[in-house]
Amino acid sequence: MLNEALDFRLLNDFQRDFPLCSAPFAELASRLGVAEAAVLRMLEGLRREGKIARVGAVFAPKRIGASMLAAMAVPPEKLAAAAEAVNRFPEVNHNYEREHRYNLWLVVTAGSEGRLQAALGAIEQAAGWPLLRLPLLQEYHIDLGFPLDGKGQKPATSGGVRWQPFVPPKPLDEGERRLVSALQEGLPLFIRPFAVLASRVGCDESEVLERIRRWCAEGIIKRFGVIVRHRELGYMANAMLVHDIPDADVGEIGERLACATGVTLCYQRPRVPPEWPYNLFCMIHGQDRAQVEASIAELRARLGLTGYAHDILFSLTRFKQRGAHYA
Repeated sequence: MLNEALDFRLLNDFQRDFPLCSAPFAELASRLGVAEAAVLRMLEGLRREGKIARVGAVFAPKRIGASMLAAMAVPPEKLAAAAEAVNRFPEVNHNYEREHRYNLWLVVTAGSEGRLQAALGAIEQAAGWPLLRLPLLQEYHIDLGFPLDGKGQKPATSGGVRWQPFVPPKPLDEGERRLVSALQEGLPLFIRPFAVLASRVGCDESEVLERIRRWCAEGIIKRFGVIVRHRELGYMANAMLVHDIPDADVGEIGERLACATGVTLCYQRPRVPPEWPYNLFCMIHGQDRAQVEASIAELRARLGLTGYAHDILFSLTRFKQRGAHYA
């Protein structure tokens, strides 16, 4: 039971606000009341079990490089072949089957807008089906952690405002590009992990820590910590809930939806008529389908969304899931 409690704290409490210091795992050990070696063993075990993808950075969309959510409408009998073709591209970090005519959904990232567009064209050609392209217009709540304690608490923001206007991508110098590349695979599970990163990048440990802290303060890194995998932790069902909201109201409704318990992602993307009439997206996770359906019904009623056109796209098959690769 003690190990289960410690595993839970590692998974739940340190998804953000991870100690950015020379010996972060020793700091975690101090907070948990165990030895540093025990923390490293637990994290390695959780990674082997697939419960965590890595310990490290989640970069904000469109703050470095470029990214795109896209979908394909593929005949069911050809879906597996299309998914396999899509998965071959290193720019694809997520690739899911969802219940909809547009049944293959992918997230593509690249180091620049030009490389992103080239990758999208190549993916389209390789898979053999046209892509529905849905770039991010405005984020309201993106990857600030996944609470496992049922409380659904989200980080507070000053003045009650959670979202910020779009900020153009930040040009990176060569050292910063090397650091992004090193961070993509996650923090090494060693006593001095930032020193290991520094040796790979070719700079001092203090410089690596300073750059990561600065990126966190500037919002380039959304969070730094344990990156969990939902299904392996028992959250077997998830659905993308989409609405068609009048443009004049989408900001206010998006803000309210982002703050709601149970919403793990919330953002605005463009309509693509007539194929795609929806402009406000959010994700709902649960332990089973019935729980997710009940959460969606309660959420729409409580926030007064029942009068807006909507659709619910449950995830079926996870073809690919990993962290975004920008370098």
